[in-house]
Amino acid sequence: MVGRDGTGLDFAALFAAVPAACLVLDRDFTIVALNDAYSHITGRGADELVGREFFDAFPPEPDRPTSRGAETQRLSLEAVLASGQTNLLMLHRFAIPRPDENGRFEPRWWNVINQPLTGPDGQVELIIHRVEDVTAFVRSQDGDGTRTPQDHGDQAPRAELFTRAQELQQANARLQESTVRTRDMALTLQQTMLATPDLTAHPEIAVRYRPALKGMNACGDWYDVVDLPDGRLALTVGDVVGHGVDAASVMGMLRSALSAAIRVADGPSGALETLGLYARSQDGATATTTFACQLFPVSRLLTYSSAGHPPPVLLHADGTHELLDQATDPPLGVRLEHVPRPQATADYRSGDTLVIYTDGLIERRSEDIDVGLDRLVRAARGLHALPPDEIADSLLTTMADPAGQQDDISLLVARL
Repeated sequence: MVGRDGTGLDFAALFAAVPAACLVLDRDFTIVALNDAYSHITGRGADELVGREFFDAFPPEPDRPTSRGAETQRLSLEAVLASGQTNLLMLHRFAIPRPDENGRFEPRWWNVINQPLTGPDGQVELIIHRVEDVTAFVRSQDGDGTRTPQDHGDQAPRAELFTRAQELQQANARLQESTVRTRDMALTLQQTMLATPDLTAHPEIAVRYRPALKGMNACGDWYDVVDLPDGRLALTVGDVVGHGVDAASVMGMLRSALSAAIRVADGPSGALETLGLYARSQDGATATTTFACQLFPVSRLLTYSSAGHPPPVLLHADGTHELLDQATDPPLGVRLEHVPRPQATADYRSGDTLVIYTDGLIERRSEDIDVGLDRLVRAARGLHALPPDEIADSLLTTMADPAGQQDDISLLVARL
């Protein structure tokens, strides 16, 4: 590797020499690296720890079943994965096994910083687990005789600081537990509502959902595949404003309503008209963007309508493309009066590919959305000959925001 000044740097040696005690964990909390300072304060080297799951290497203290040290540590790490943000533990009691005494644990107190490292797609790939051993300070507050006479003058303020820090630690632990539980509930809700039974009959269609780096990792993005009579097929993608359980709940209602409407309405525009009226009666549903289309395999005709949604890309087998942007109307529920929605058509040929997505795929901060759309078109045109699954995965990688994914992504790629 090369440093900024052009000189060769051995970053492995640099990490090993860092004075702060650190180890590196992957998403499964497996230890992938540690430095000399961490080995020194724990008495355990890389040959013993690397490759082991953190809580296998540092299990809960067996003699203190009521101790929440390991549980709090796990919640902190899970909160980092859930939010993509650094998490701190102050004056955290976490006993560790004594290196030379089988089965014995040594009570220790730590200040802990769990810091995420994200990949090109904005997802947390590694966690830097940095610790400071504050056991001596904590024991000095417990009156174990380690303080010198001159220490007694500041006993009151230090004791108050210690108590406040413990209260903060307890509140932080409750917040972490709430964050992880809410995240799990939101993700379960999201996954349940994105279930697409008709998709199983269409191996030529690939769908992907990628949560944002921050937040509850659940949102209002959706995709859907609906089989219709006479071999017709309906495809929809939508994006509810907001994140978390509320947005996922609204998404589920709108997705289900659109799935029903598109089965009976006179085309995609009629389905979106119905959905717009429904959205006005639901809290949190207005301003939702949606794209809906129907495919007619015999005539090779595609009909579509858009409620404020970014235009899908229709890739032709010869490498050319067109944007489906001729039937765009405002998002759901923003008009005070009902107005019929527009509908347009496009011809397609066997081997063409349709890419439908939510705006998280193309948006970046401080950048016009047309720049992102152009980037998507260039990337998609270079991938049009690949199978849909490979196109979907490649687009997520190619379009990844170097600054981290700020919004959720739903992506549907169909070989027509």
